[in-house]
Amino acid sequence: MLSVSGALAVMASAPAMAKDVVKIAFIGPLTGGVSAIGLGGRNSADLAVRLRNADPKSKYTYELVTQDDECRPNVGVQVATKVASDRGIVAGVTHFCSAVAMGTVGVYNRFGMPAVVWGAVLPEITYGNNFKEIHRVNGTMINQSEVAAKFMTGLGYKKWAIIHDTTDYGKGHNKYFSDFLKKNGGTVLGTFGVTADQQDFTTELTKIRELKPDVVYFGGLTPLGVRIRTQMDKLGIKAQFEGTSGIKSDAYIQGVGKELAEGSLAFIEGAPWEKLPGGLFFTGKYSQQKYGEPPEAYGPFAFAATNLIIDAVEKVGPDRKKVRDVLNKTRDADTIIGKVTFDDHRQNVVPLVTKYVVEDGQWTIWEDSSYGKGKKKLAGL
Repeated sequence: MLSVSGALAVMASAPAMAKDVVKIAFIGPLTGGVSAIGLGGRNSADLAVRLRNADPKSKYTYELVTQDDECRPNVGVQVATKVASDRGIVAGVTHFCSAVAMGTVGVYNRFGMPAVVWGAVLPEITYGNNFKEIHRVNGTMINQSEVAAKFMTGLGYKKWAIIHDTTDYGKGHNKYFSDFLKKNGGTVLGTFGVTADQQDFTTELTKIRELKPDVVYFGGLTPLGVRIRTQMDKLGIKAQFEGTSGIKSDAYIQGVGKELAEGSLAFIEGAPWEKLPGGLFFTGKYSQQKYGEPPEAYGPFAFAATNLIIDAVEKVGPDRKKVRDVLNKTRDADTIIGKVTFDDHRQNVVPLVTKYVVEDGQWTIWEDSSYGKGKKKLAGL
């Protein structure tokens, strides 16, 4: 019979009991024109998993199951169905592209899998239905559009030409921005819808040049924005270029070049995470992992979404319904993007929108830029 001291020695030498593995899905555009955003989101979700697995207090070992939705609705529905039908996956961090997110909300509802959207901004994703499985940590294009319209008219701009893609995403930006612009005294001289895969914009931009707007507002994603901004320059259009969160990517600057990107504007819902204590923690840990791609604009949202799911699992275990119910009750949760509180449609109540301008080849918070400090002027001012 072992003595007490002998038993303690055996226990000390025994390996730690293995933790149960809990799978969480990440879905985003890992290939295609907006893959930079998707890869940054994937890496950020992966970072959340790695940090939690390194925490000895964690009850489980977490595994990230990654899927590429290609920013295409039909592909998104396929991978969402694959993930949601796998009962071994407790929840998902899902989608940057609004058209994809709109196509998949019914899938997650049907299979009872909680999903936290990390980038798609179309309001109807959360407000179009009352699916208790669907949550969103980032804000909506309503937030973006209201701030953008007030900001730009406040700078003194009067006349806009709007060019947008004809997906739900682009049409939504056109609708909300136009409405807020008119409320703030701006004038829309012309509106032009273009397809997401369109290459030549000579017809639209020639008409825009004739209208002589102060600002060209673009509602769409980076690949289209690069083509439009480049062709604006070739046609001699000197108007200020204003984009949505869809162009707030290093890929936009790389695509149009440092000189042409200078002064471009974008608006991101949420506090400037770069200045929050959690944001500094995130960037430091992200750098340590030596990922091959930067986190991009929505990486912090993917990181926050993953942590909210993990926190719920730690609290109630890997049960979809219980995790869903915990997420639904999220109030004032501390994250790297600030406090997260879900309203009655599980939409994060975003208190502000951050304004960004390209300066010297990088996206800079407006207030920190030479433009914001009055040392540089945007086009037409």
